[in-house]
Amino acid sequence: MANKKPKLAVFKMSSCDGCQLSLLDAEDELLDVLGGVELAYFPEASSRMQKGPYDIGLVEGSITTPRNVEEIRQIRKECKILITIGACATAGGIQALRNWKDTKEFTKIVYASPEYISTLDRSMPVSAFVHVDFELRGCPINKYQLIEVLNAFLNSRKPNVPSYSVCIDCKLKGNICVMTAHGIPCLGPVTHTGCNALCPSYNRGCFGCYGPMDSVNTSSLAKQFKAMGCSKFDVMIAFRSFNAYAEAFRKESEANEK
Repeated sequence: MANKKPKLAVFKMSSCDGCQLSLLDAEDELLDVLGGVELAYFPEASSRMQKGPYDIGLVEGSITTPRNVEEIRQIRKECKILITIGACATAGGIQALRNWKDTKEFTKIVYASPEYISTLDRSMPVSAFVHVDFELRGCPINKYQLIEVLNAFLNSRKPNVPSYSVCIDCKLKGNICVMTAHGIPCLGPVTHTGCNALCPSYNRGCFGCYGPMDSVNTSSLAKQFKAMGCSKFDVMIAFRSFNAYAEAFRKESEANEK
């Protein structure tokens, strides 16, 4: 029993499945990880589903319905280590845009029988309801960062996931800054690394897919956007996308709402 492999479980809340697919897309790296764990529960990849408890649980998706609340609380009880993956699980996701509106009005417009729809007023990150041991950001996540996080927890060490901004990636790649050279609004200075500066590499501004970096100064960037000709509405929209309800982005968007 001493050599028994740790049990890994992968769960889905309200999401598009993109982050789970990133795990499956890891291919050779995933095989190495699976060599050290027992894949006990992963409906996206296998019909074999073992009951808990589990050593590590990965959760994709936001908490959007009363059922999600019940499920995540039960999952927390069954997992020794709980890791949230992706913008939905860590910041409420793109669906958190509804948090500034009346959800009941939406259901009346969209559904013929809205009385059958059971949903929360807001889309929230998993951490709003249970303790989370580690949050891995991204929309979708970086598969290599995920492998590193799994490897770290399997070996009882701290994950080595960089926390600097996308701007550092641009410098490392030799990209010309799209803001200074082309006047394109870019969230790179306040966005957590993970995408390898994908959009700036193609002369497009960063959309903030990996959420706010640590110790971020969004107000300074918002001021720069306005100096470039952006309206307050433009600034608000810039901060309301995949990670709209991440605290730093949420506060900056609200500061420019009126």
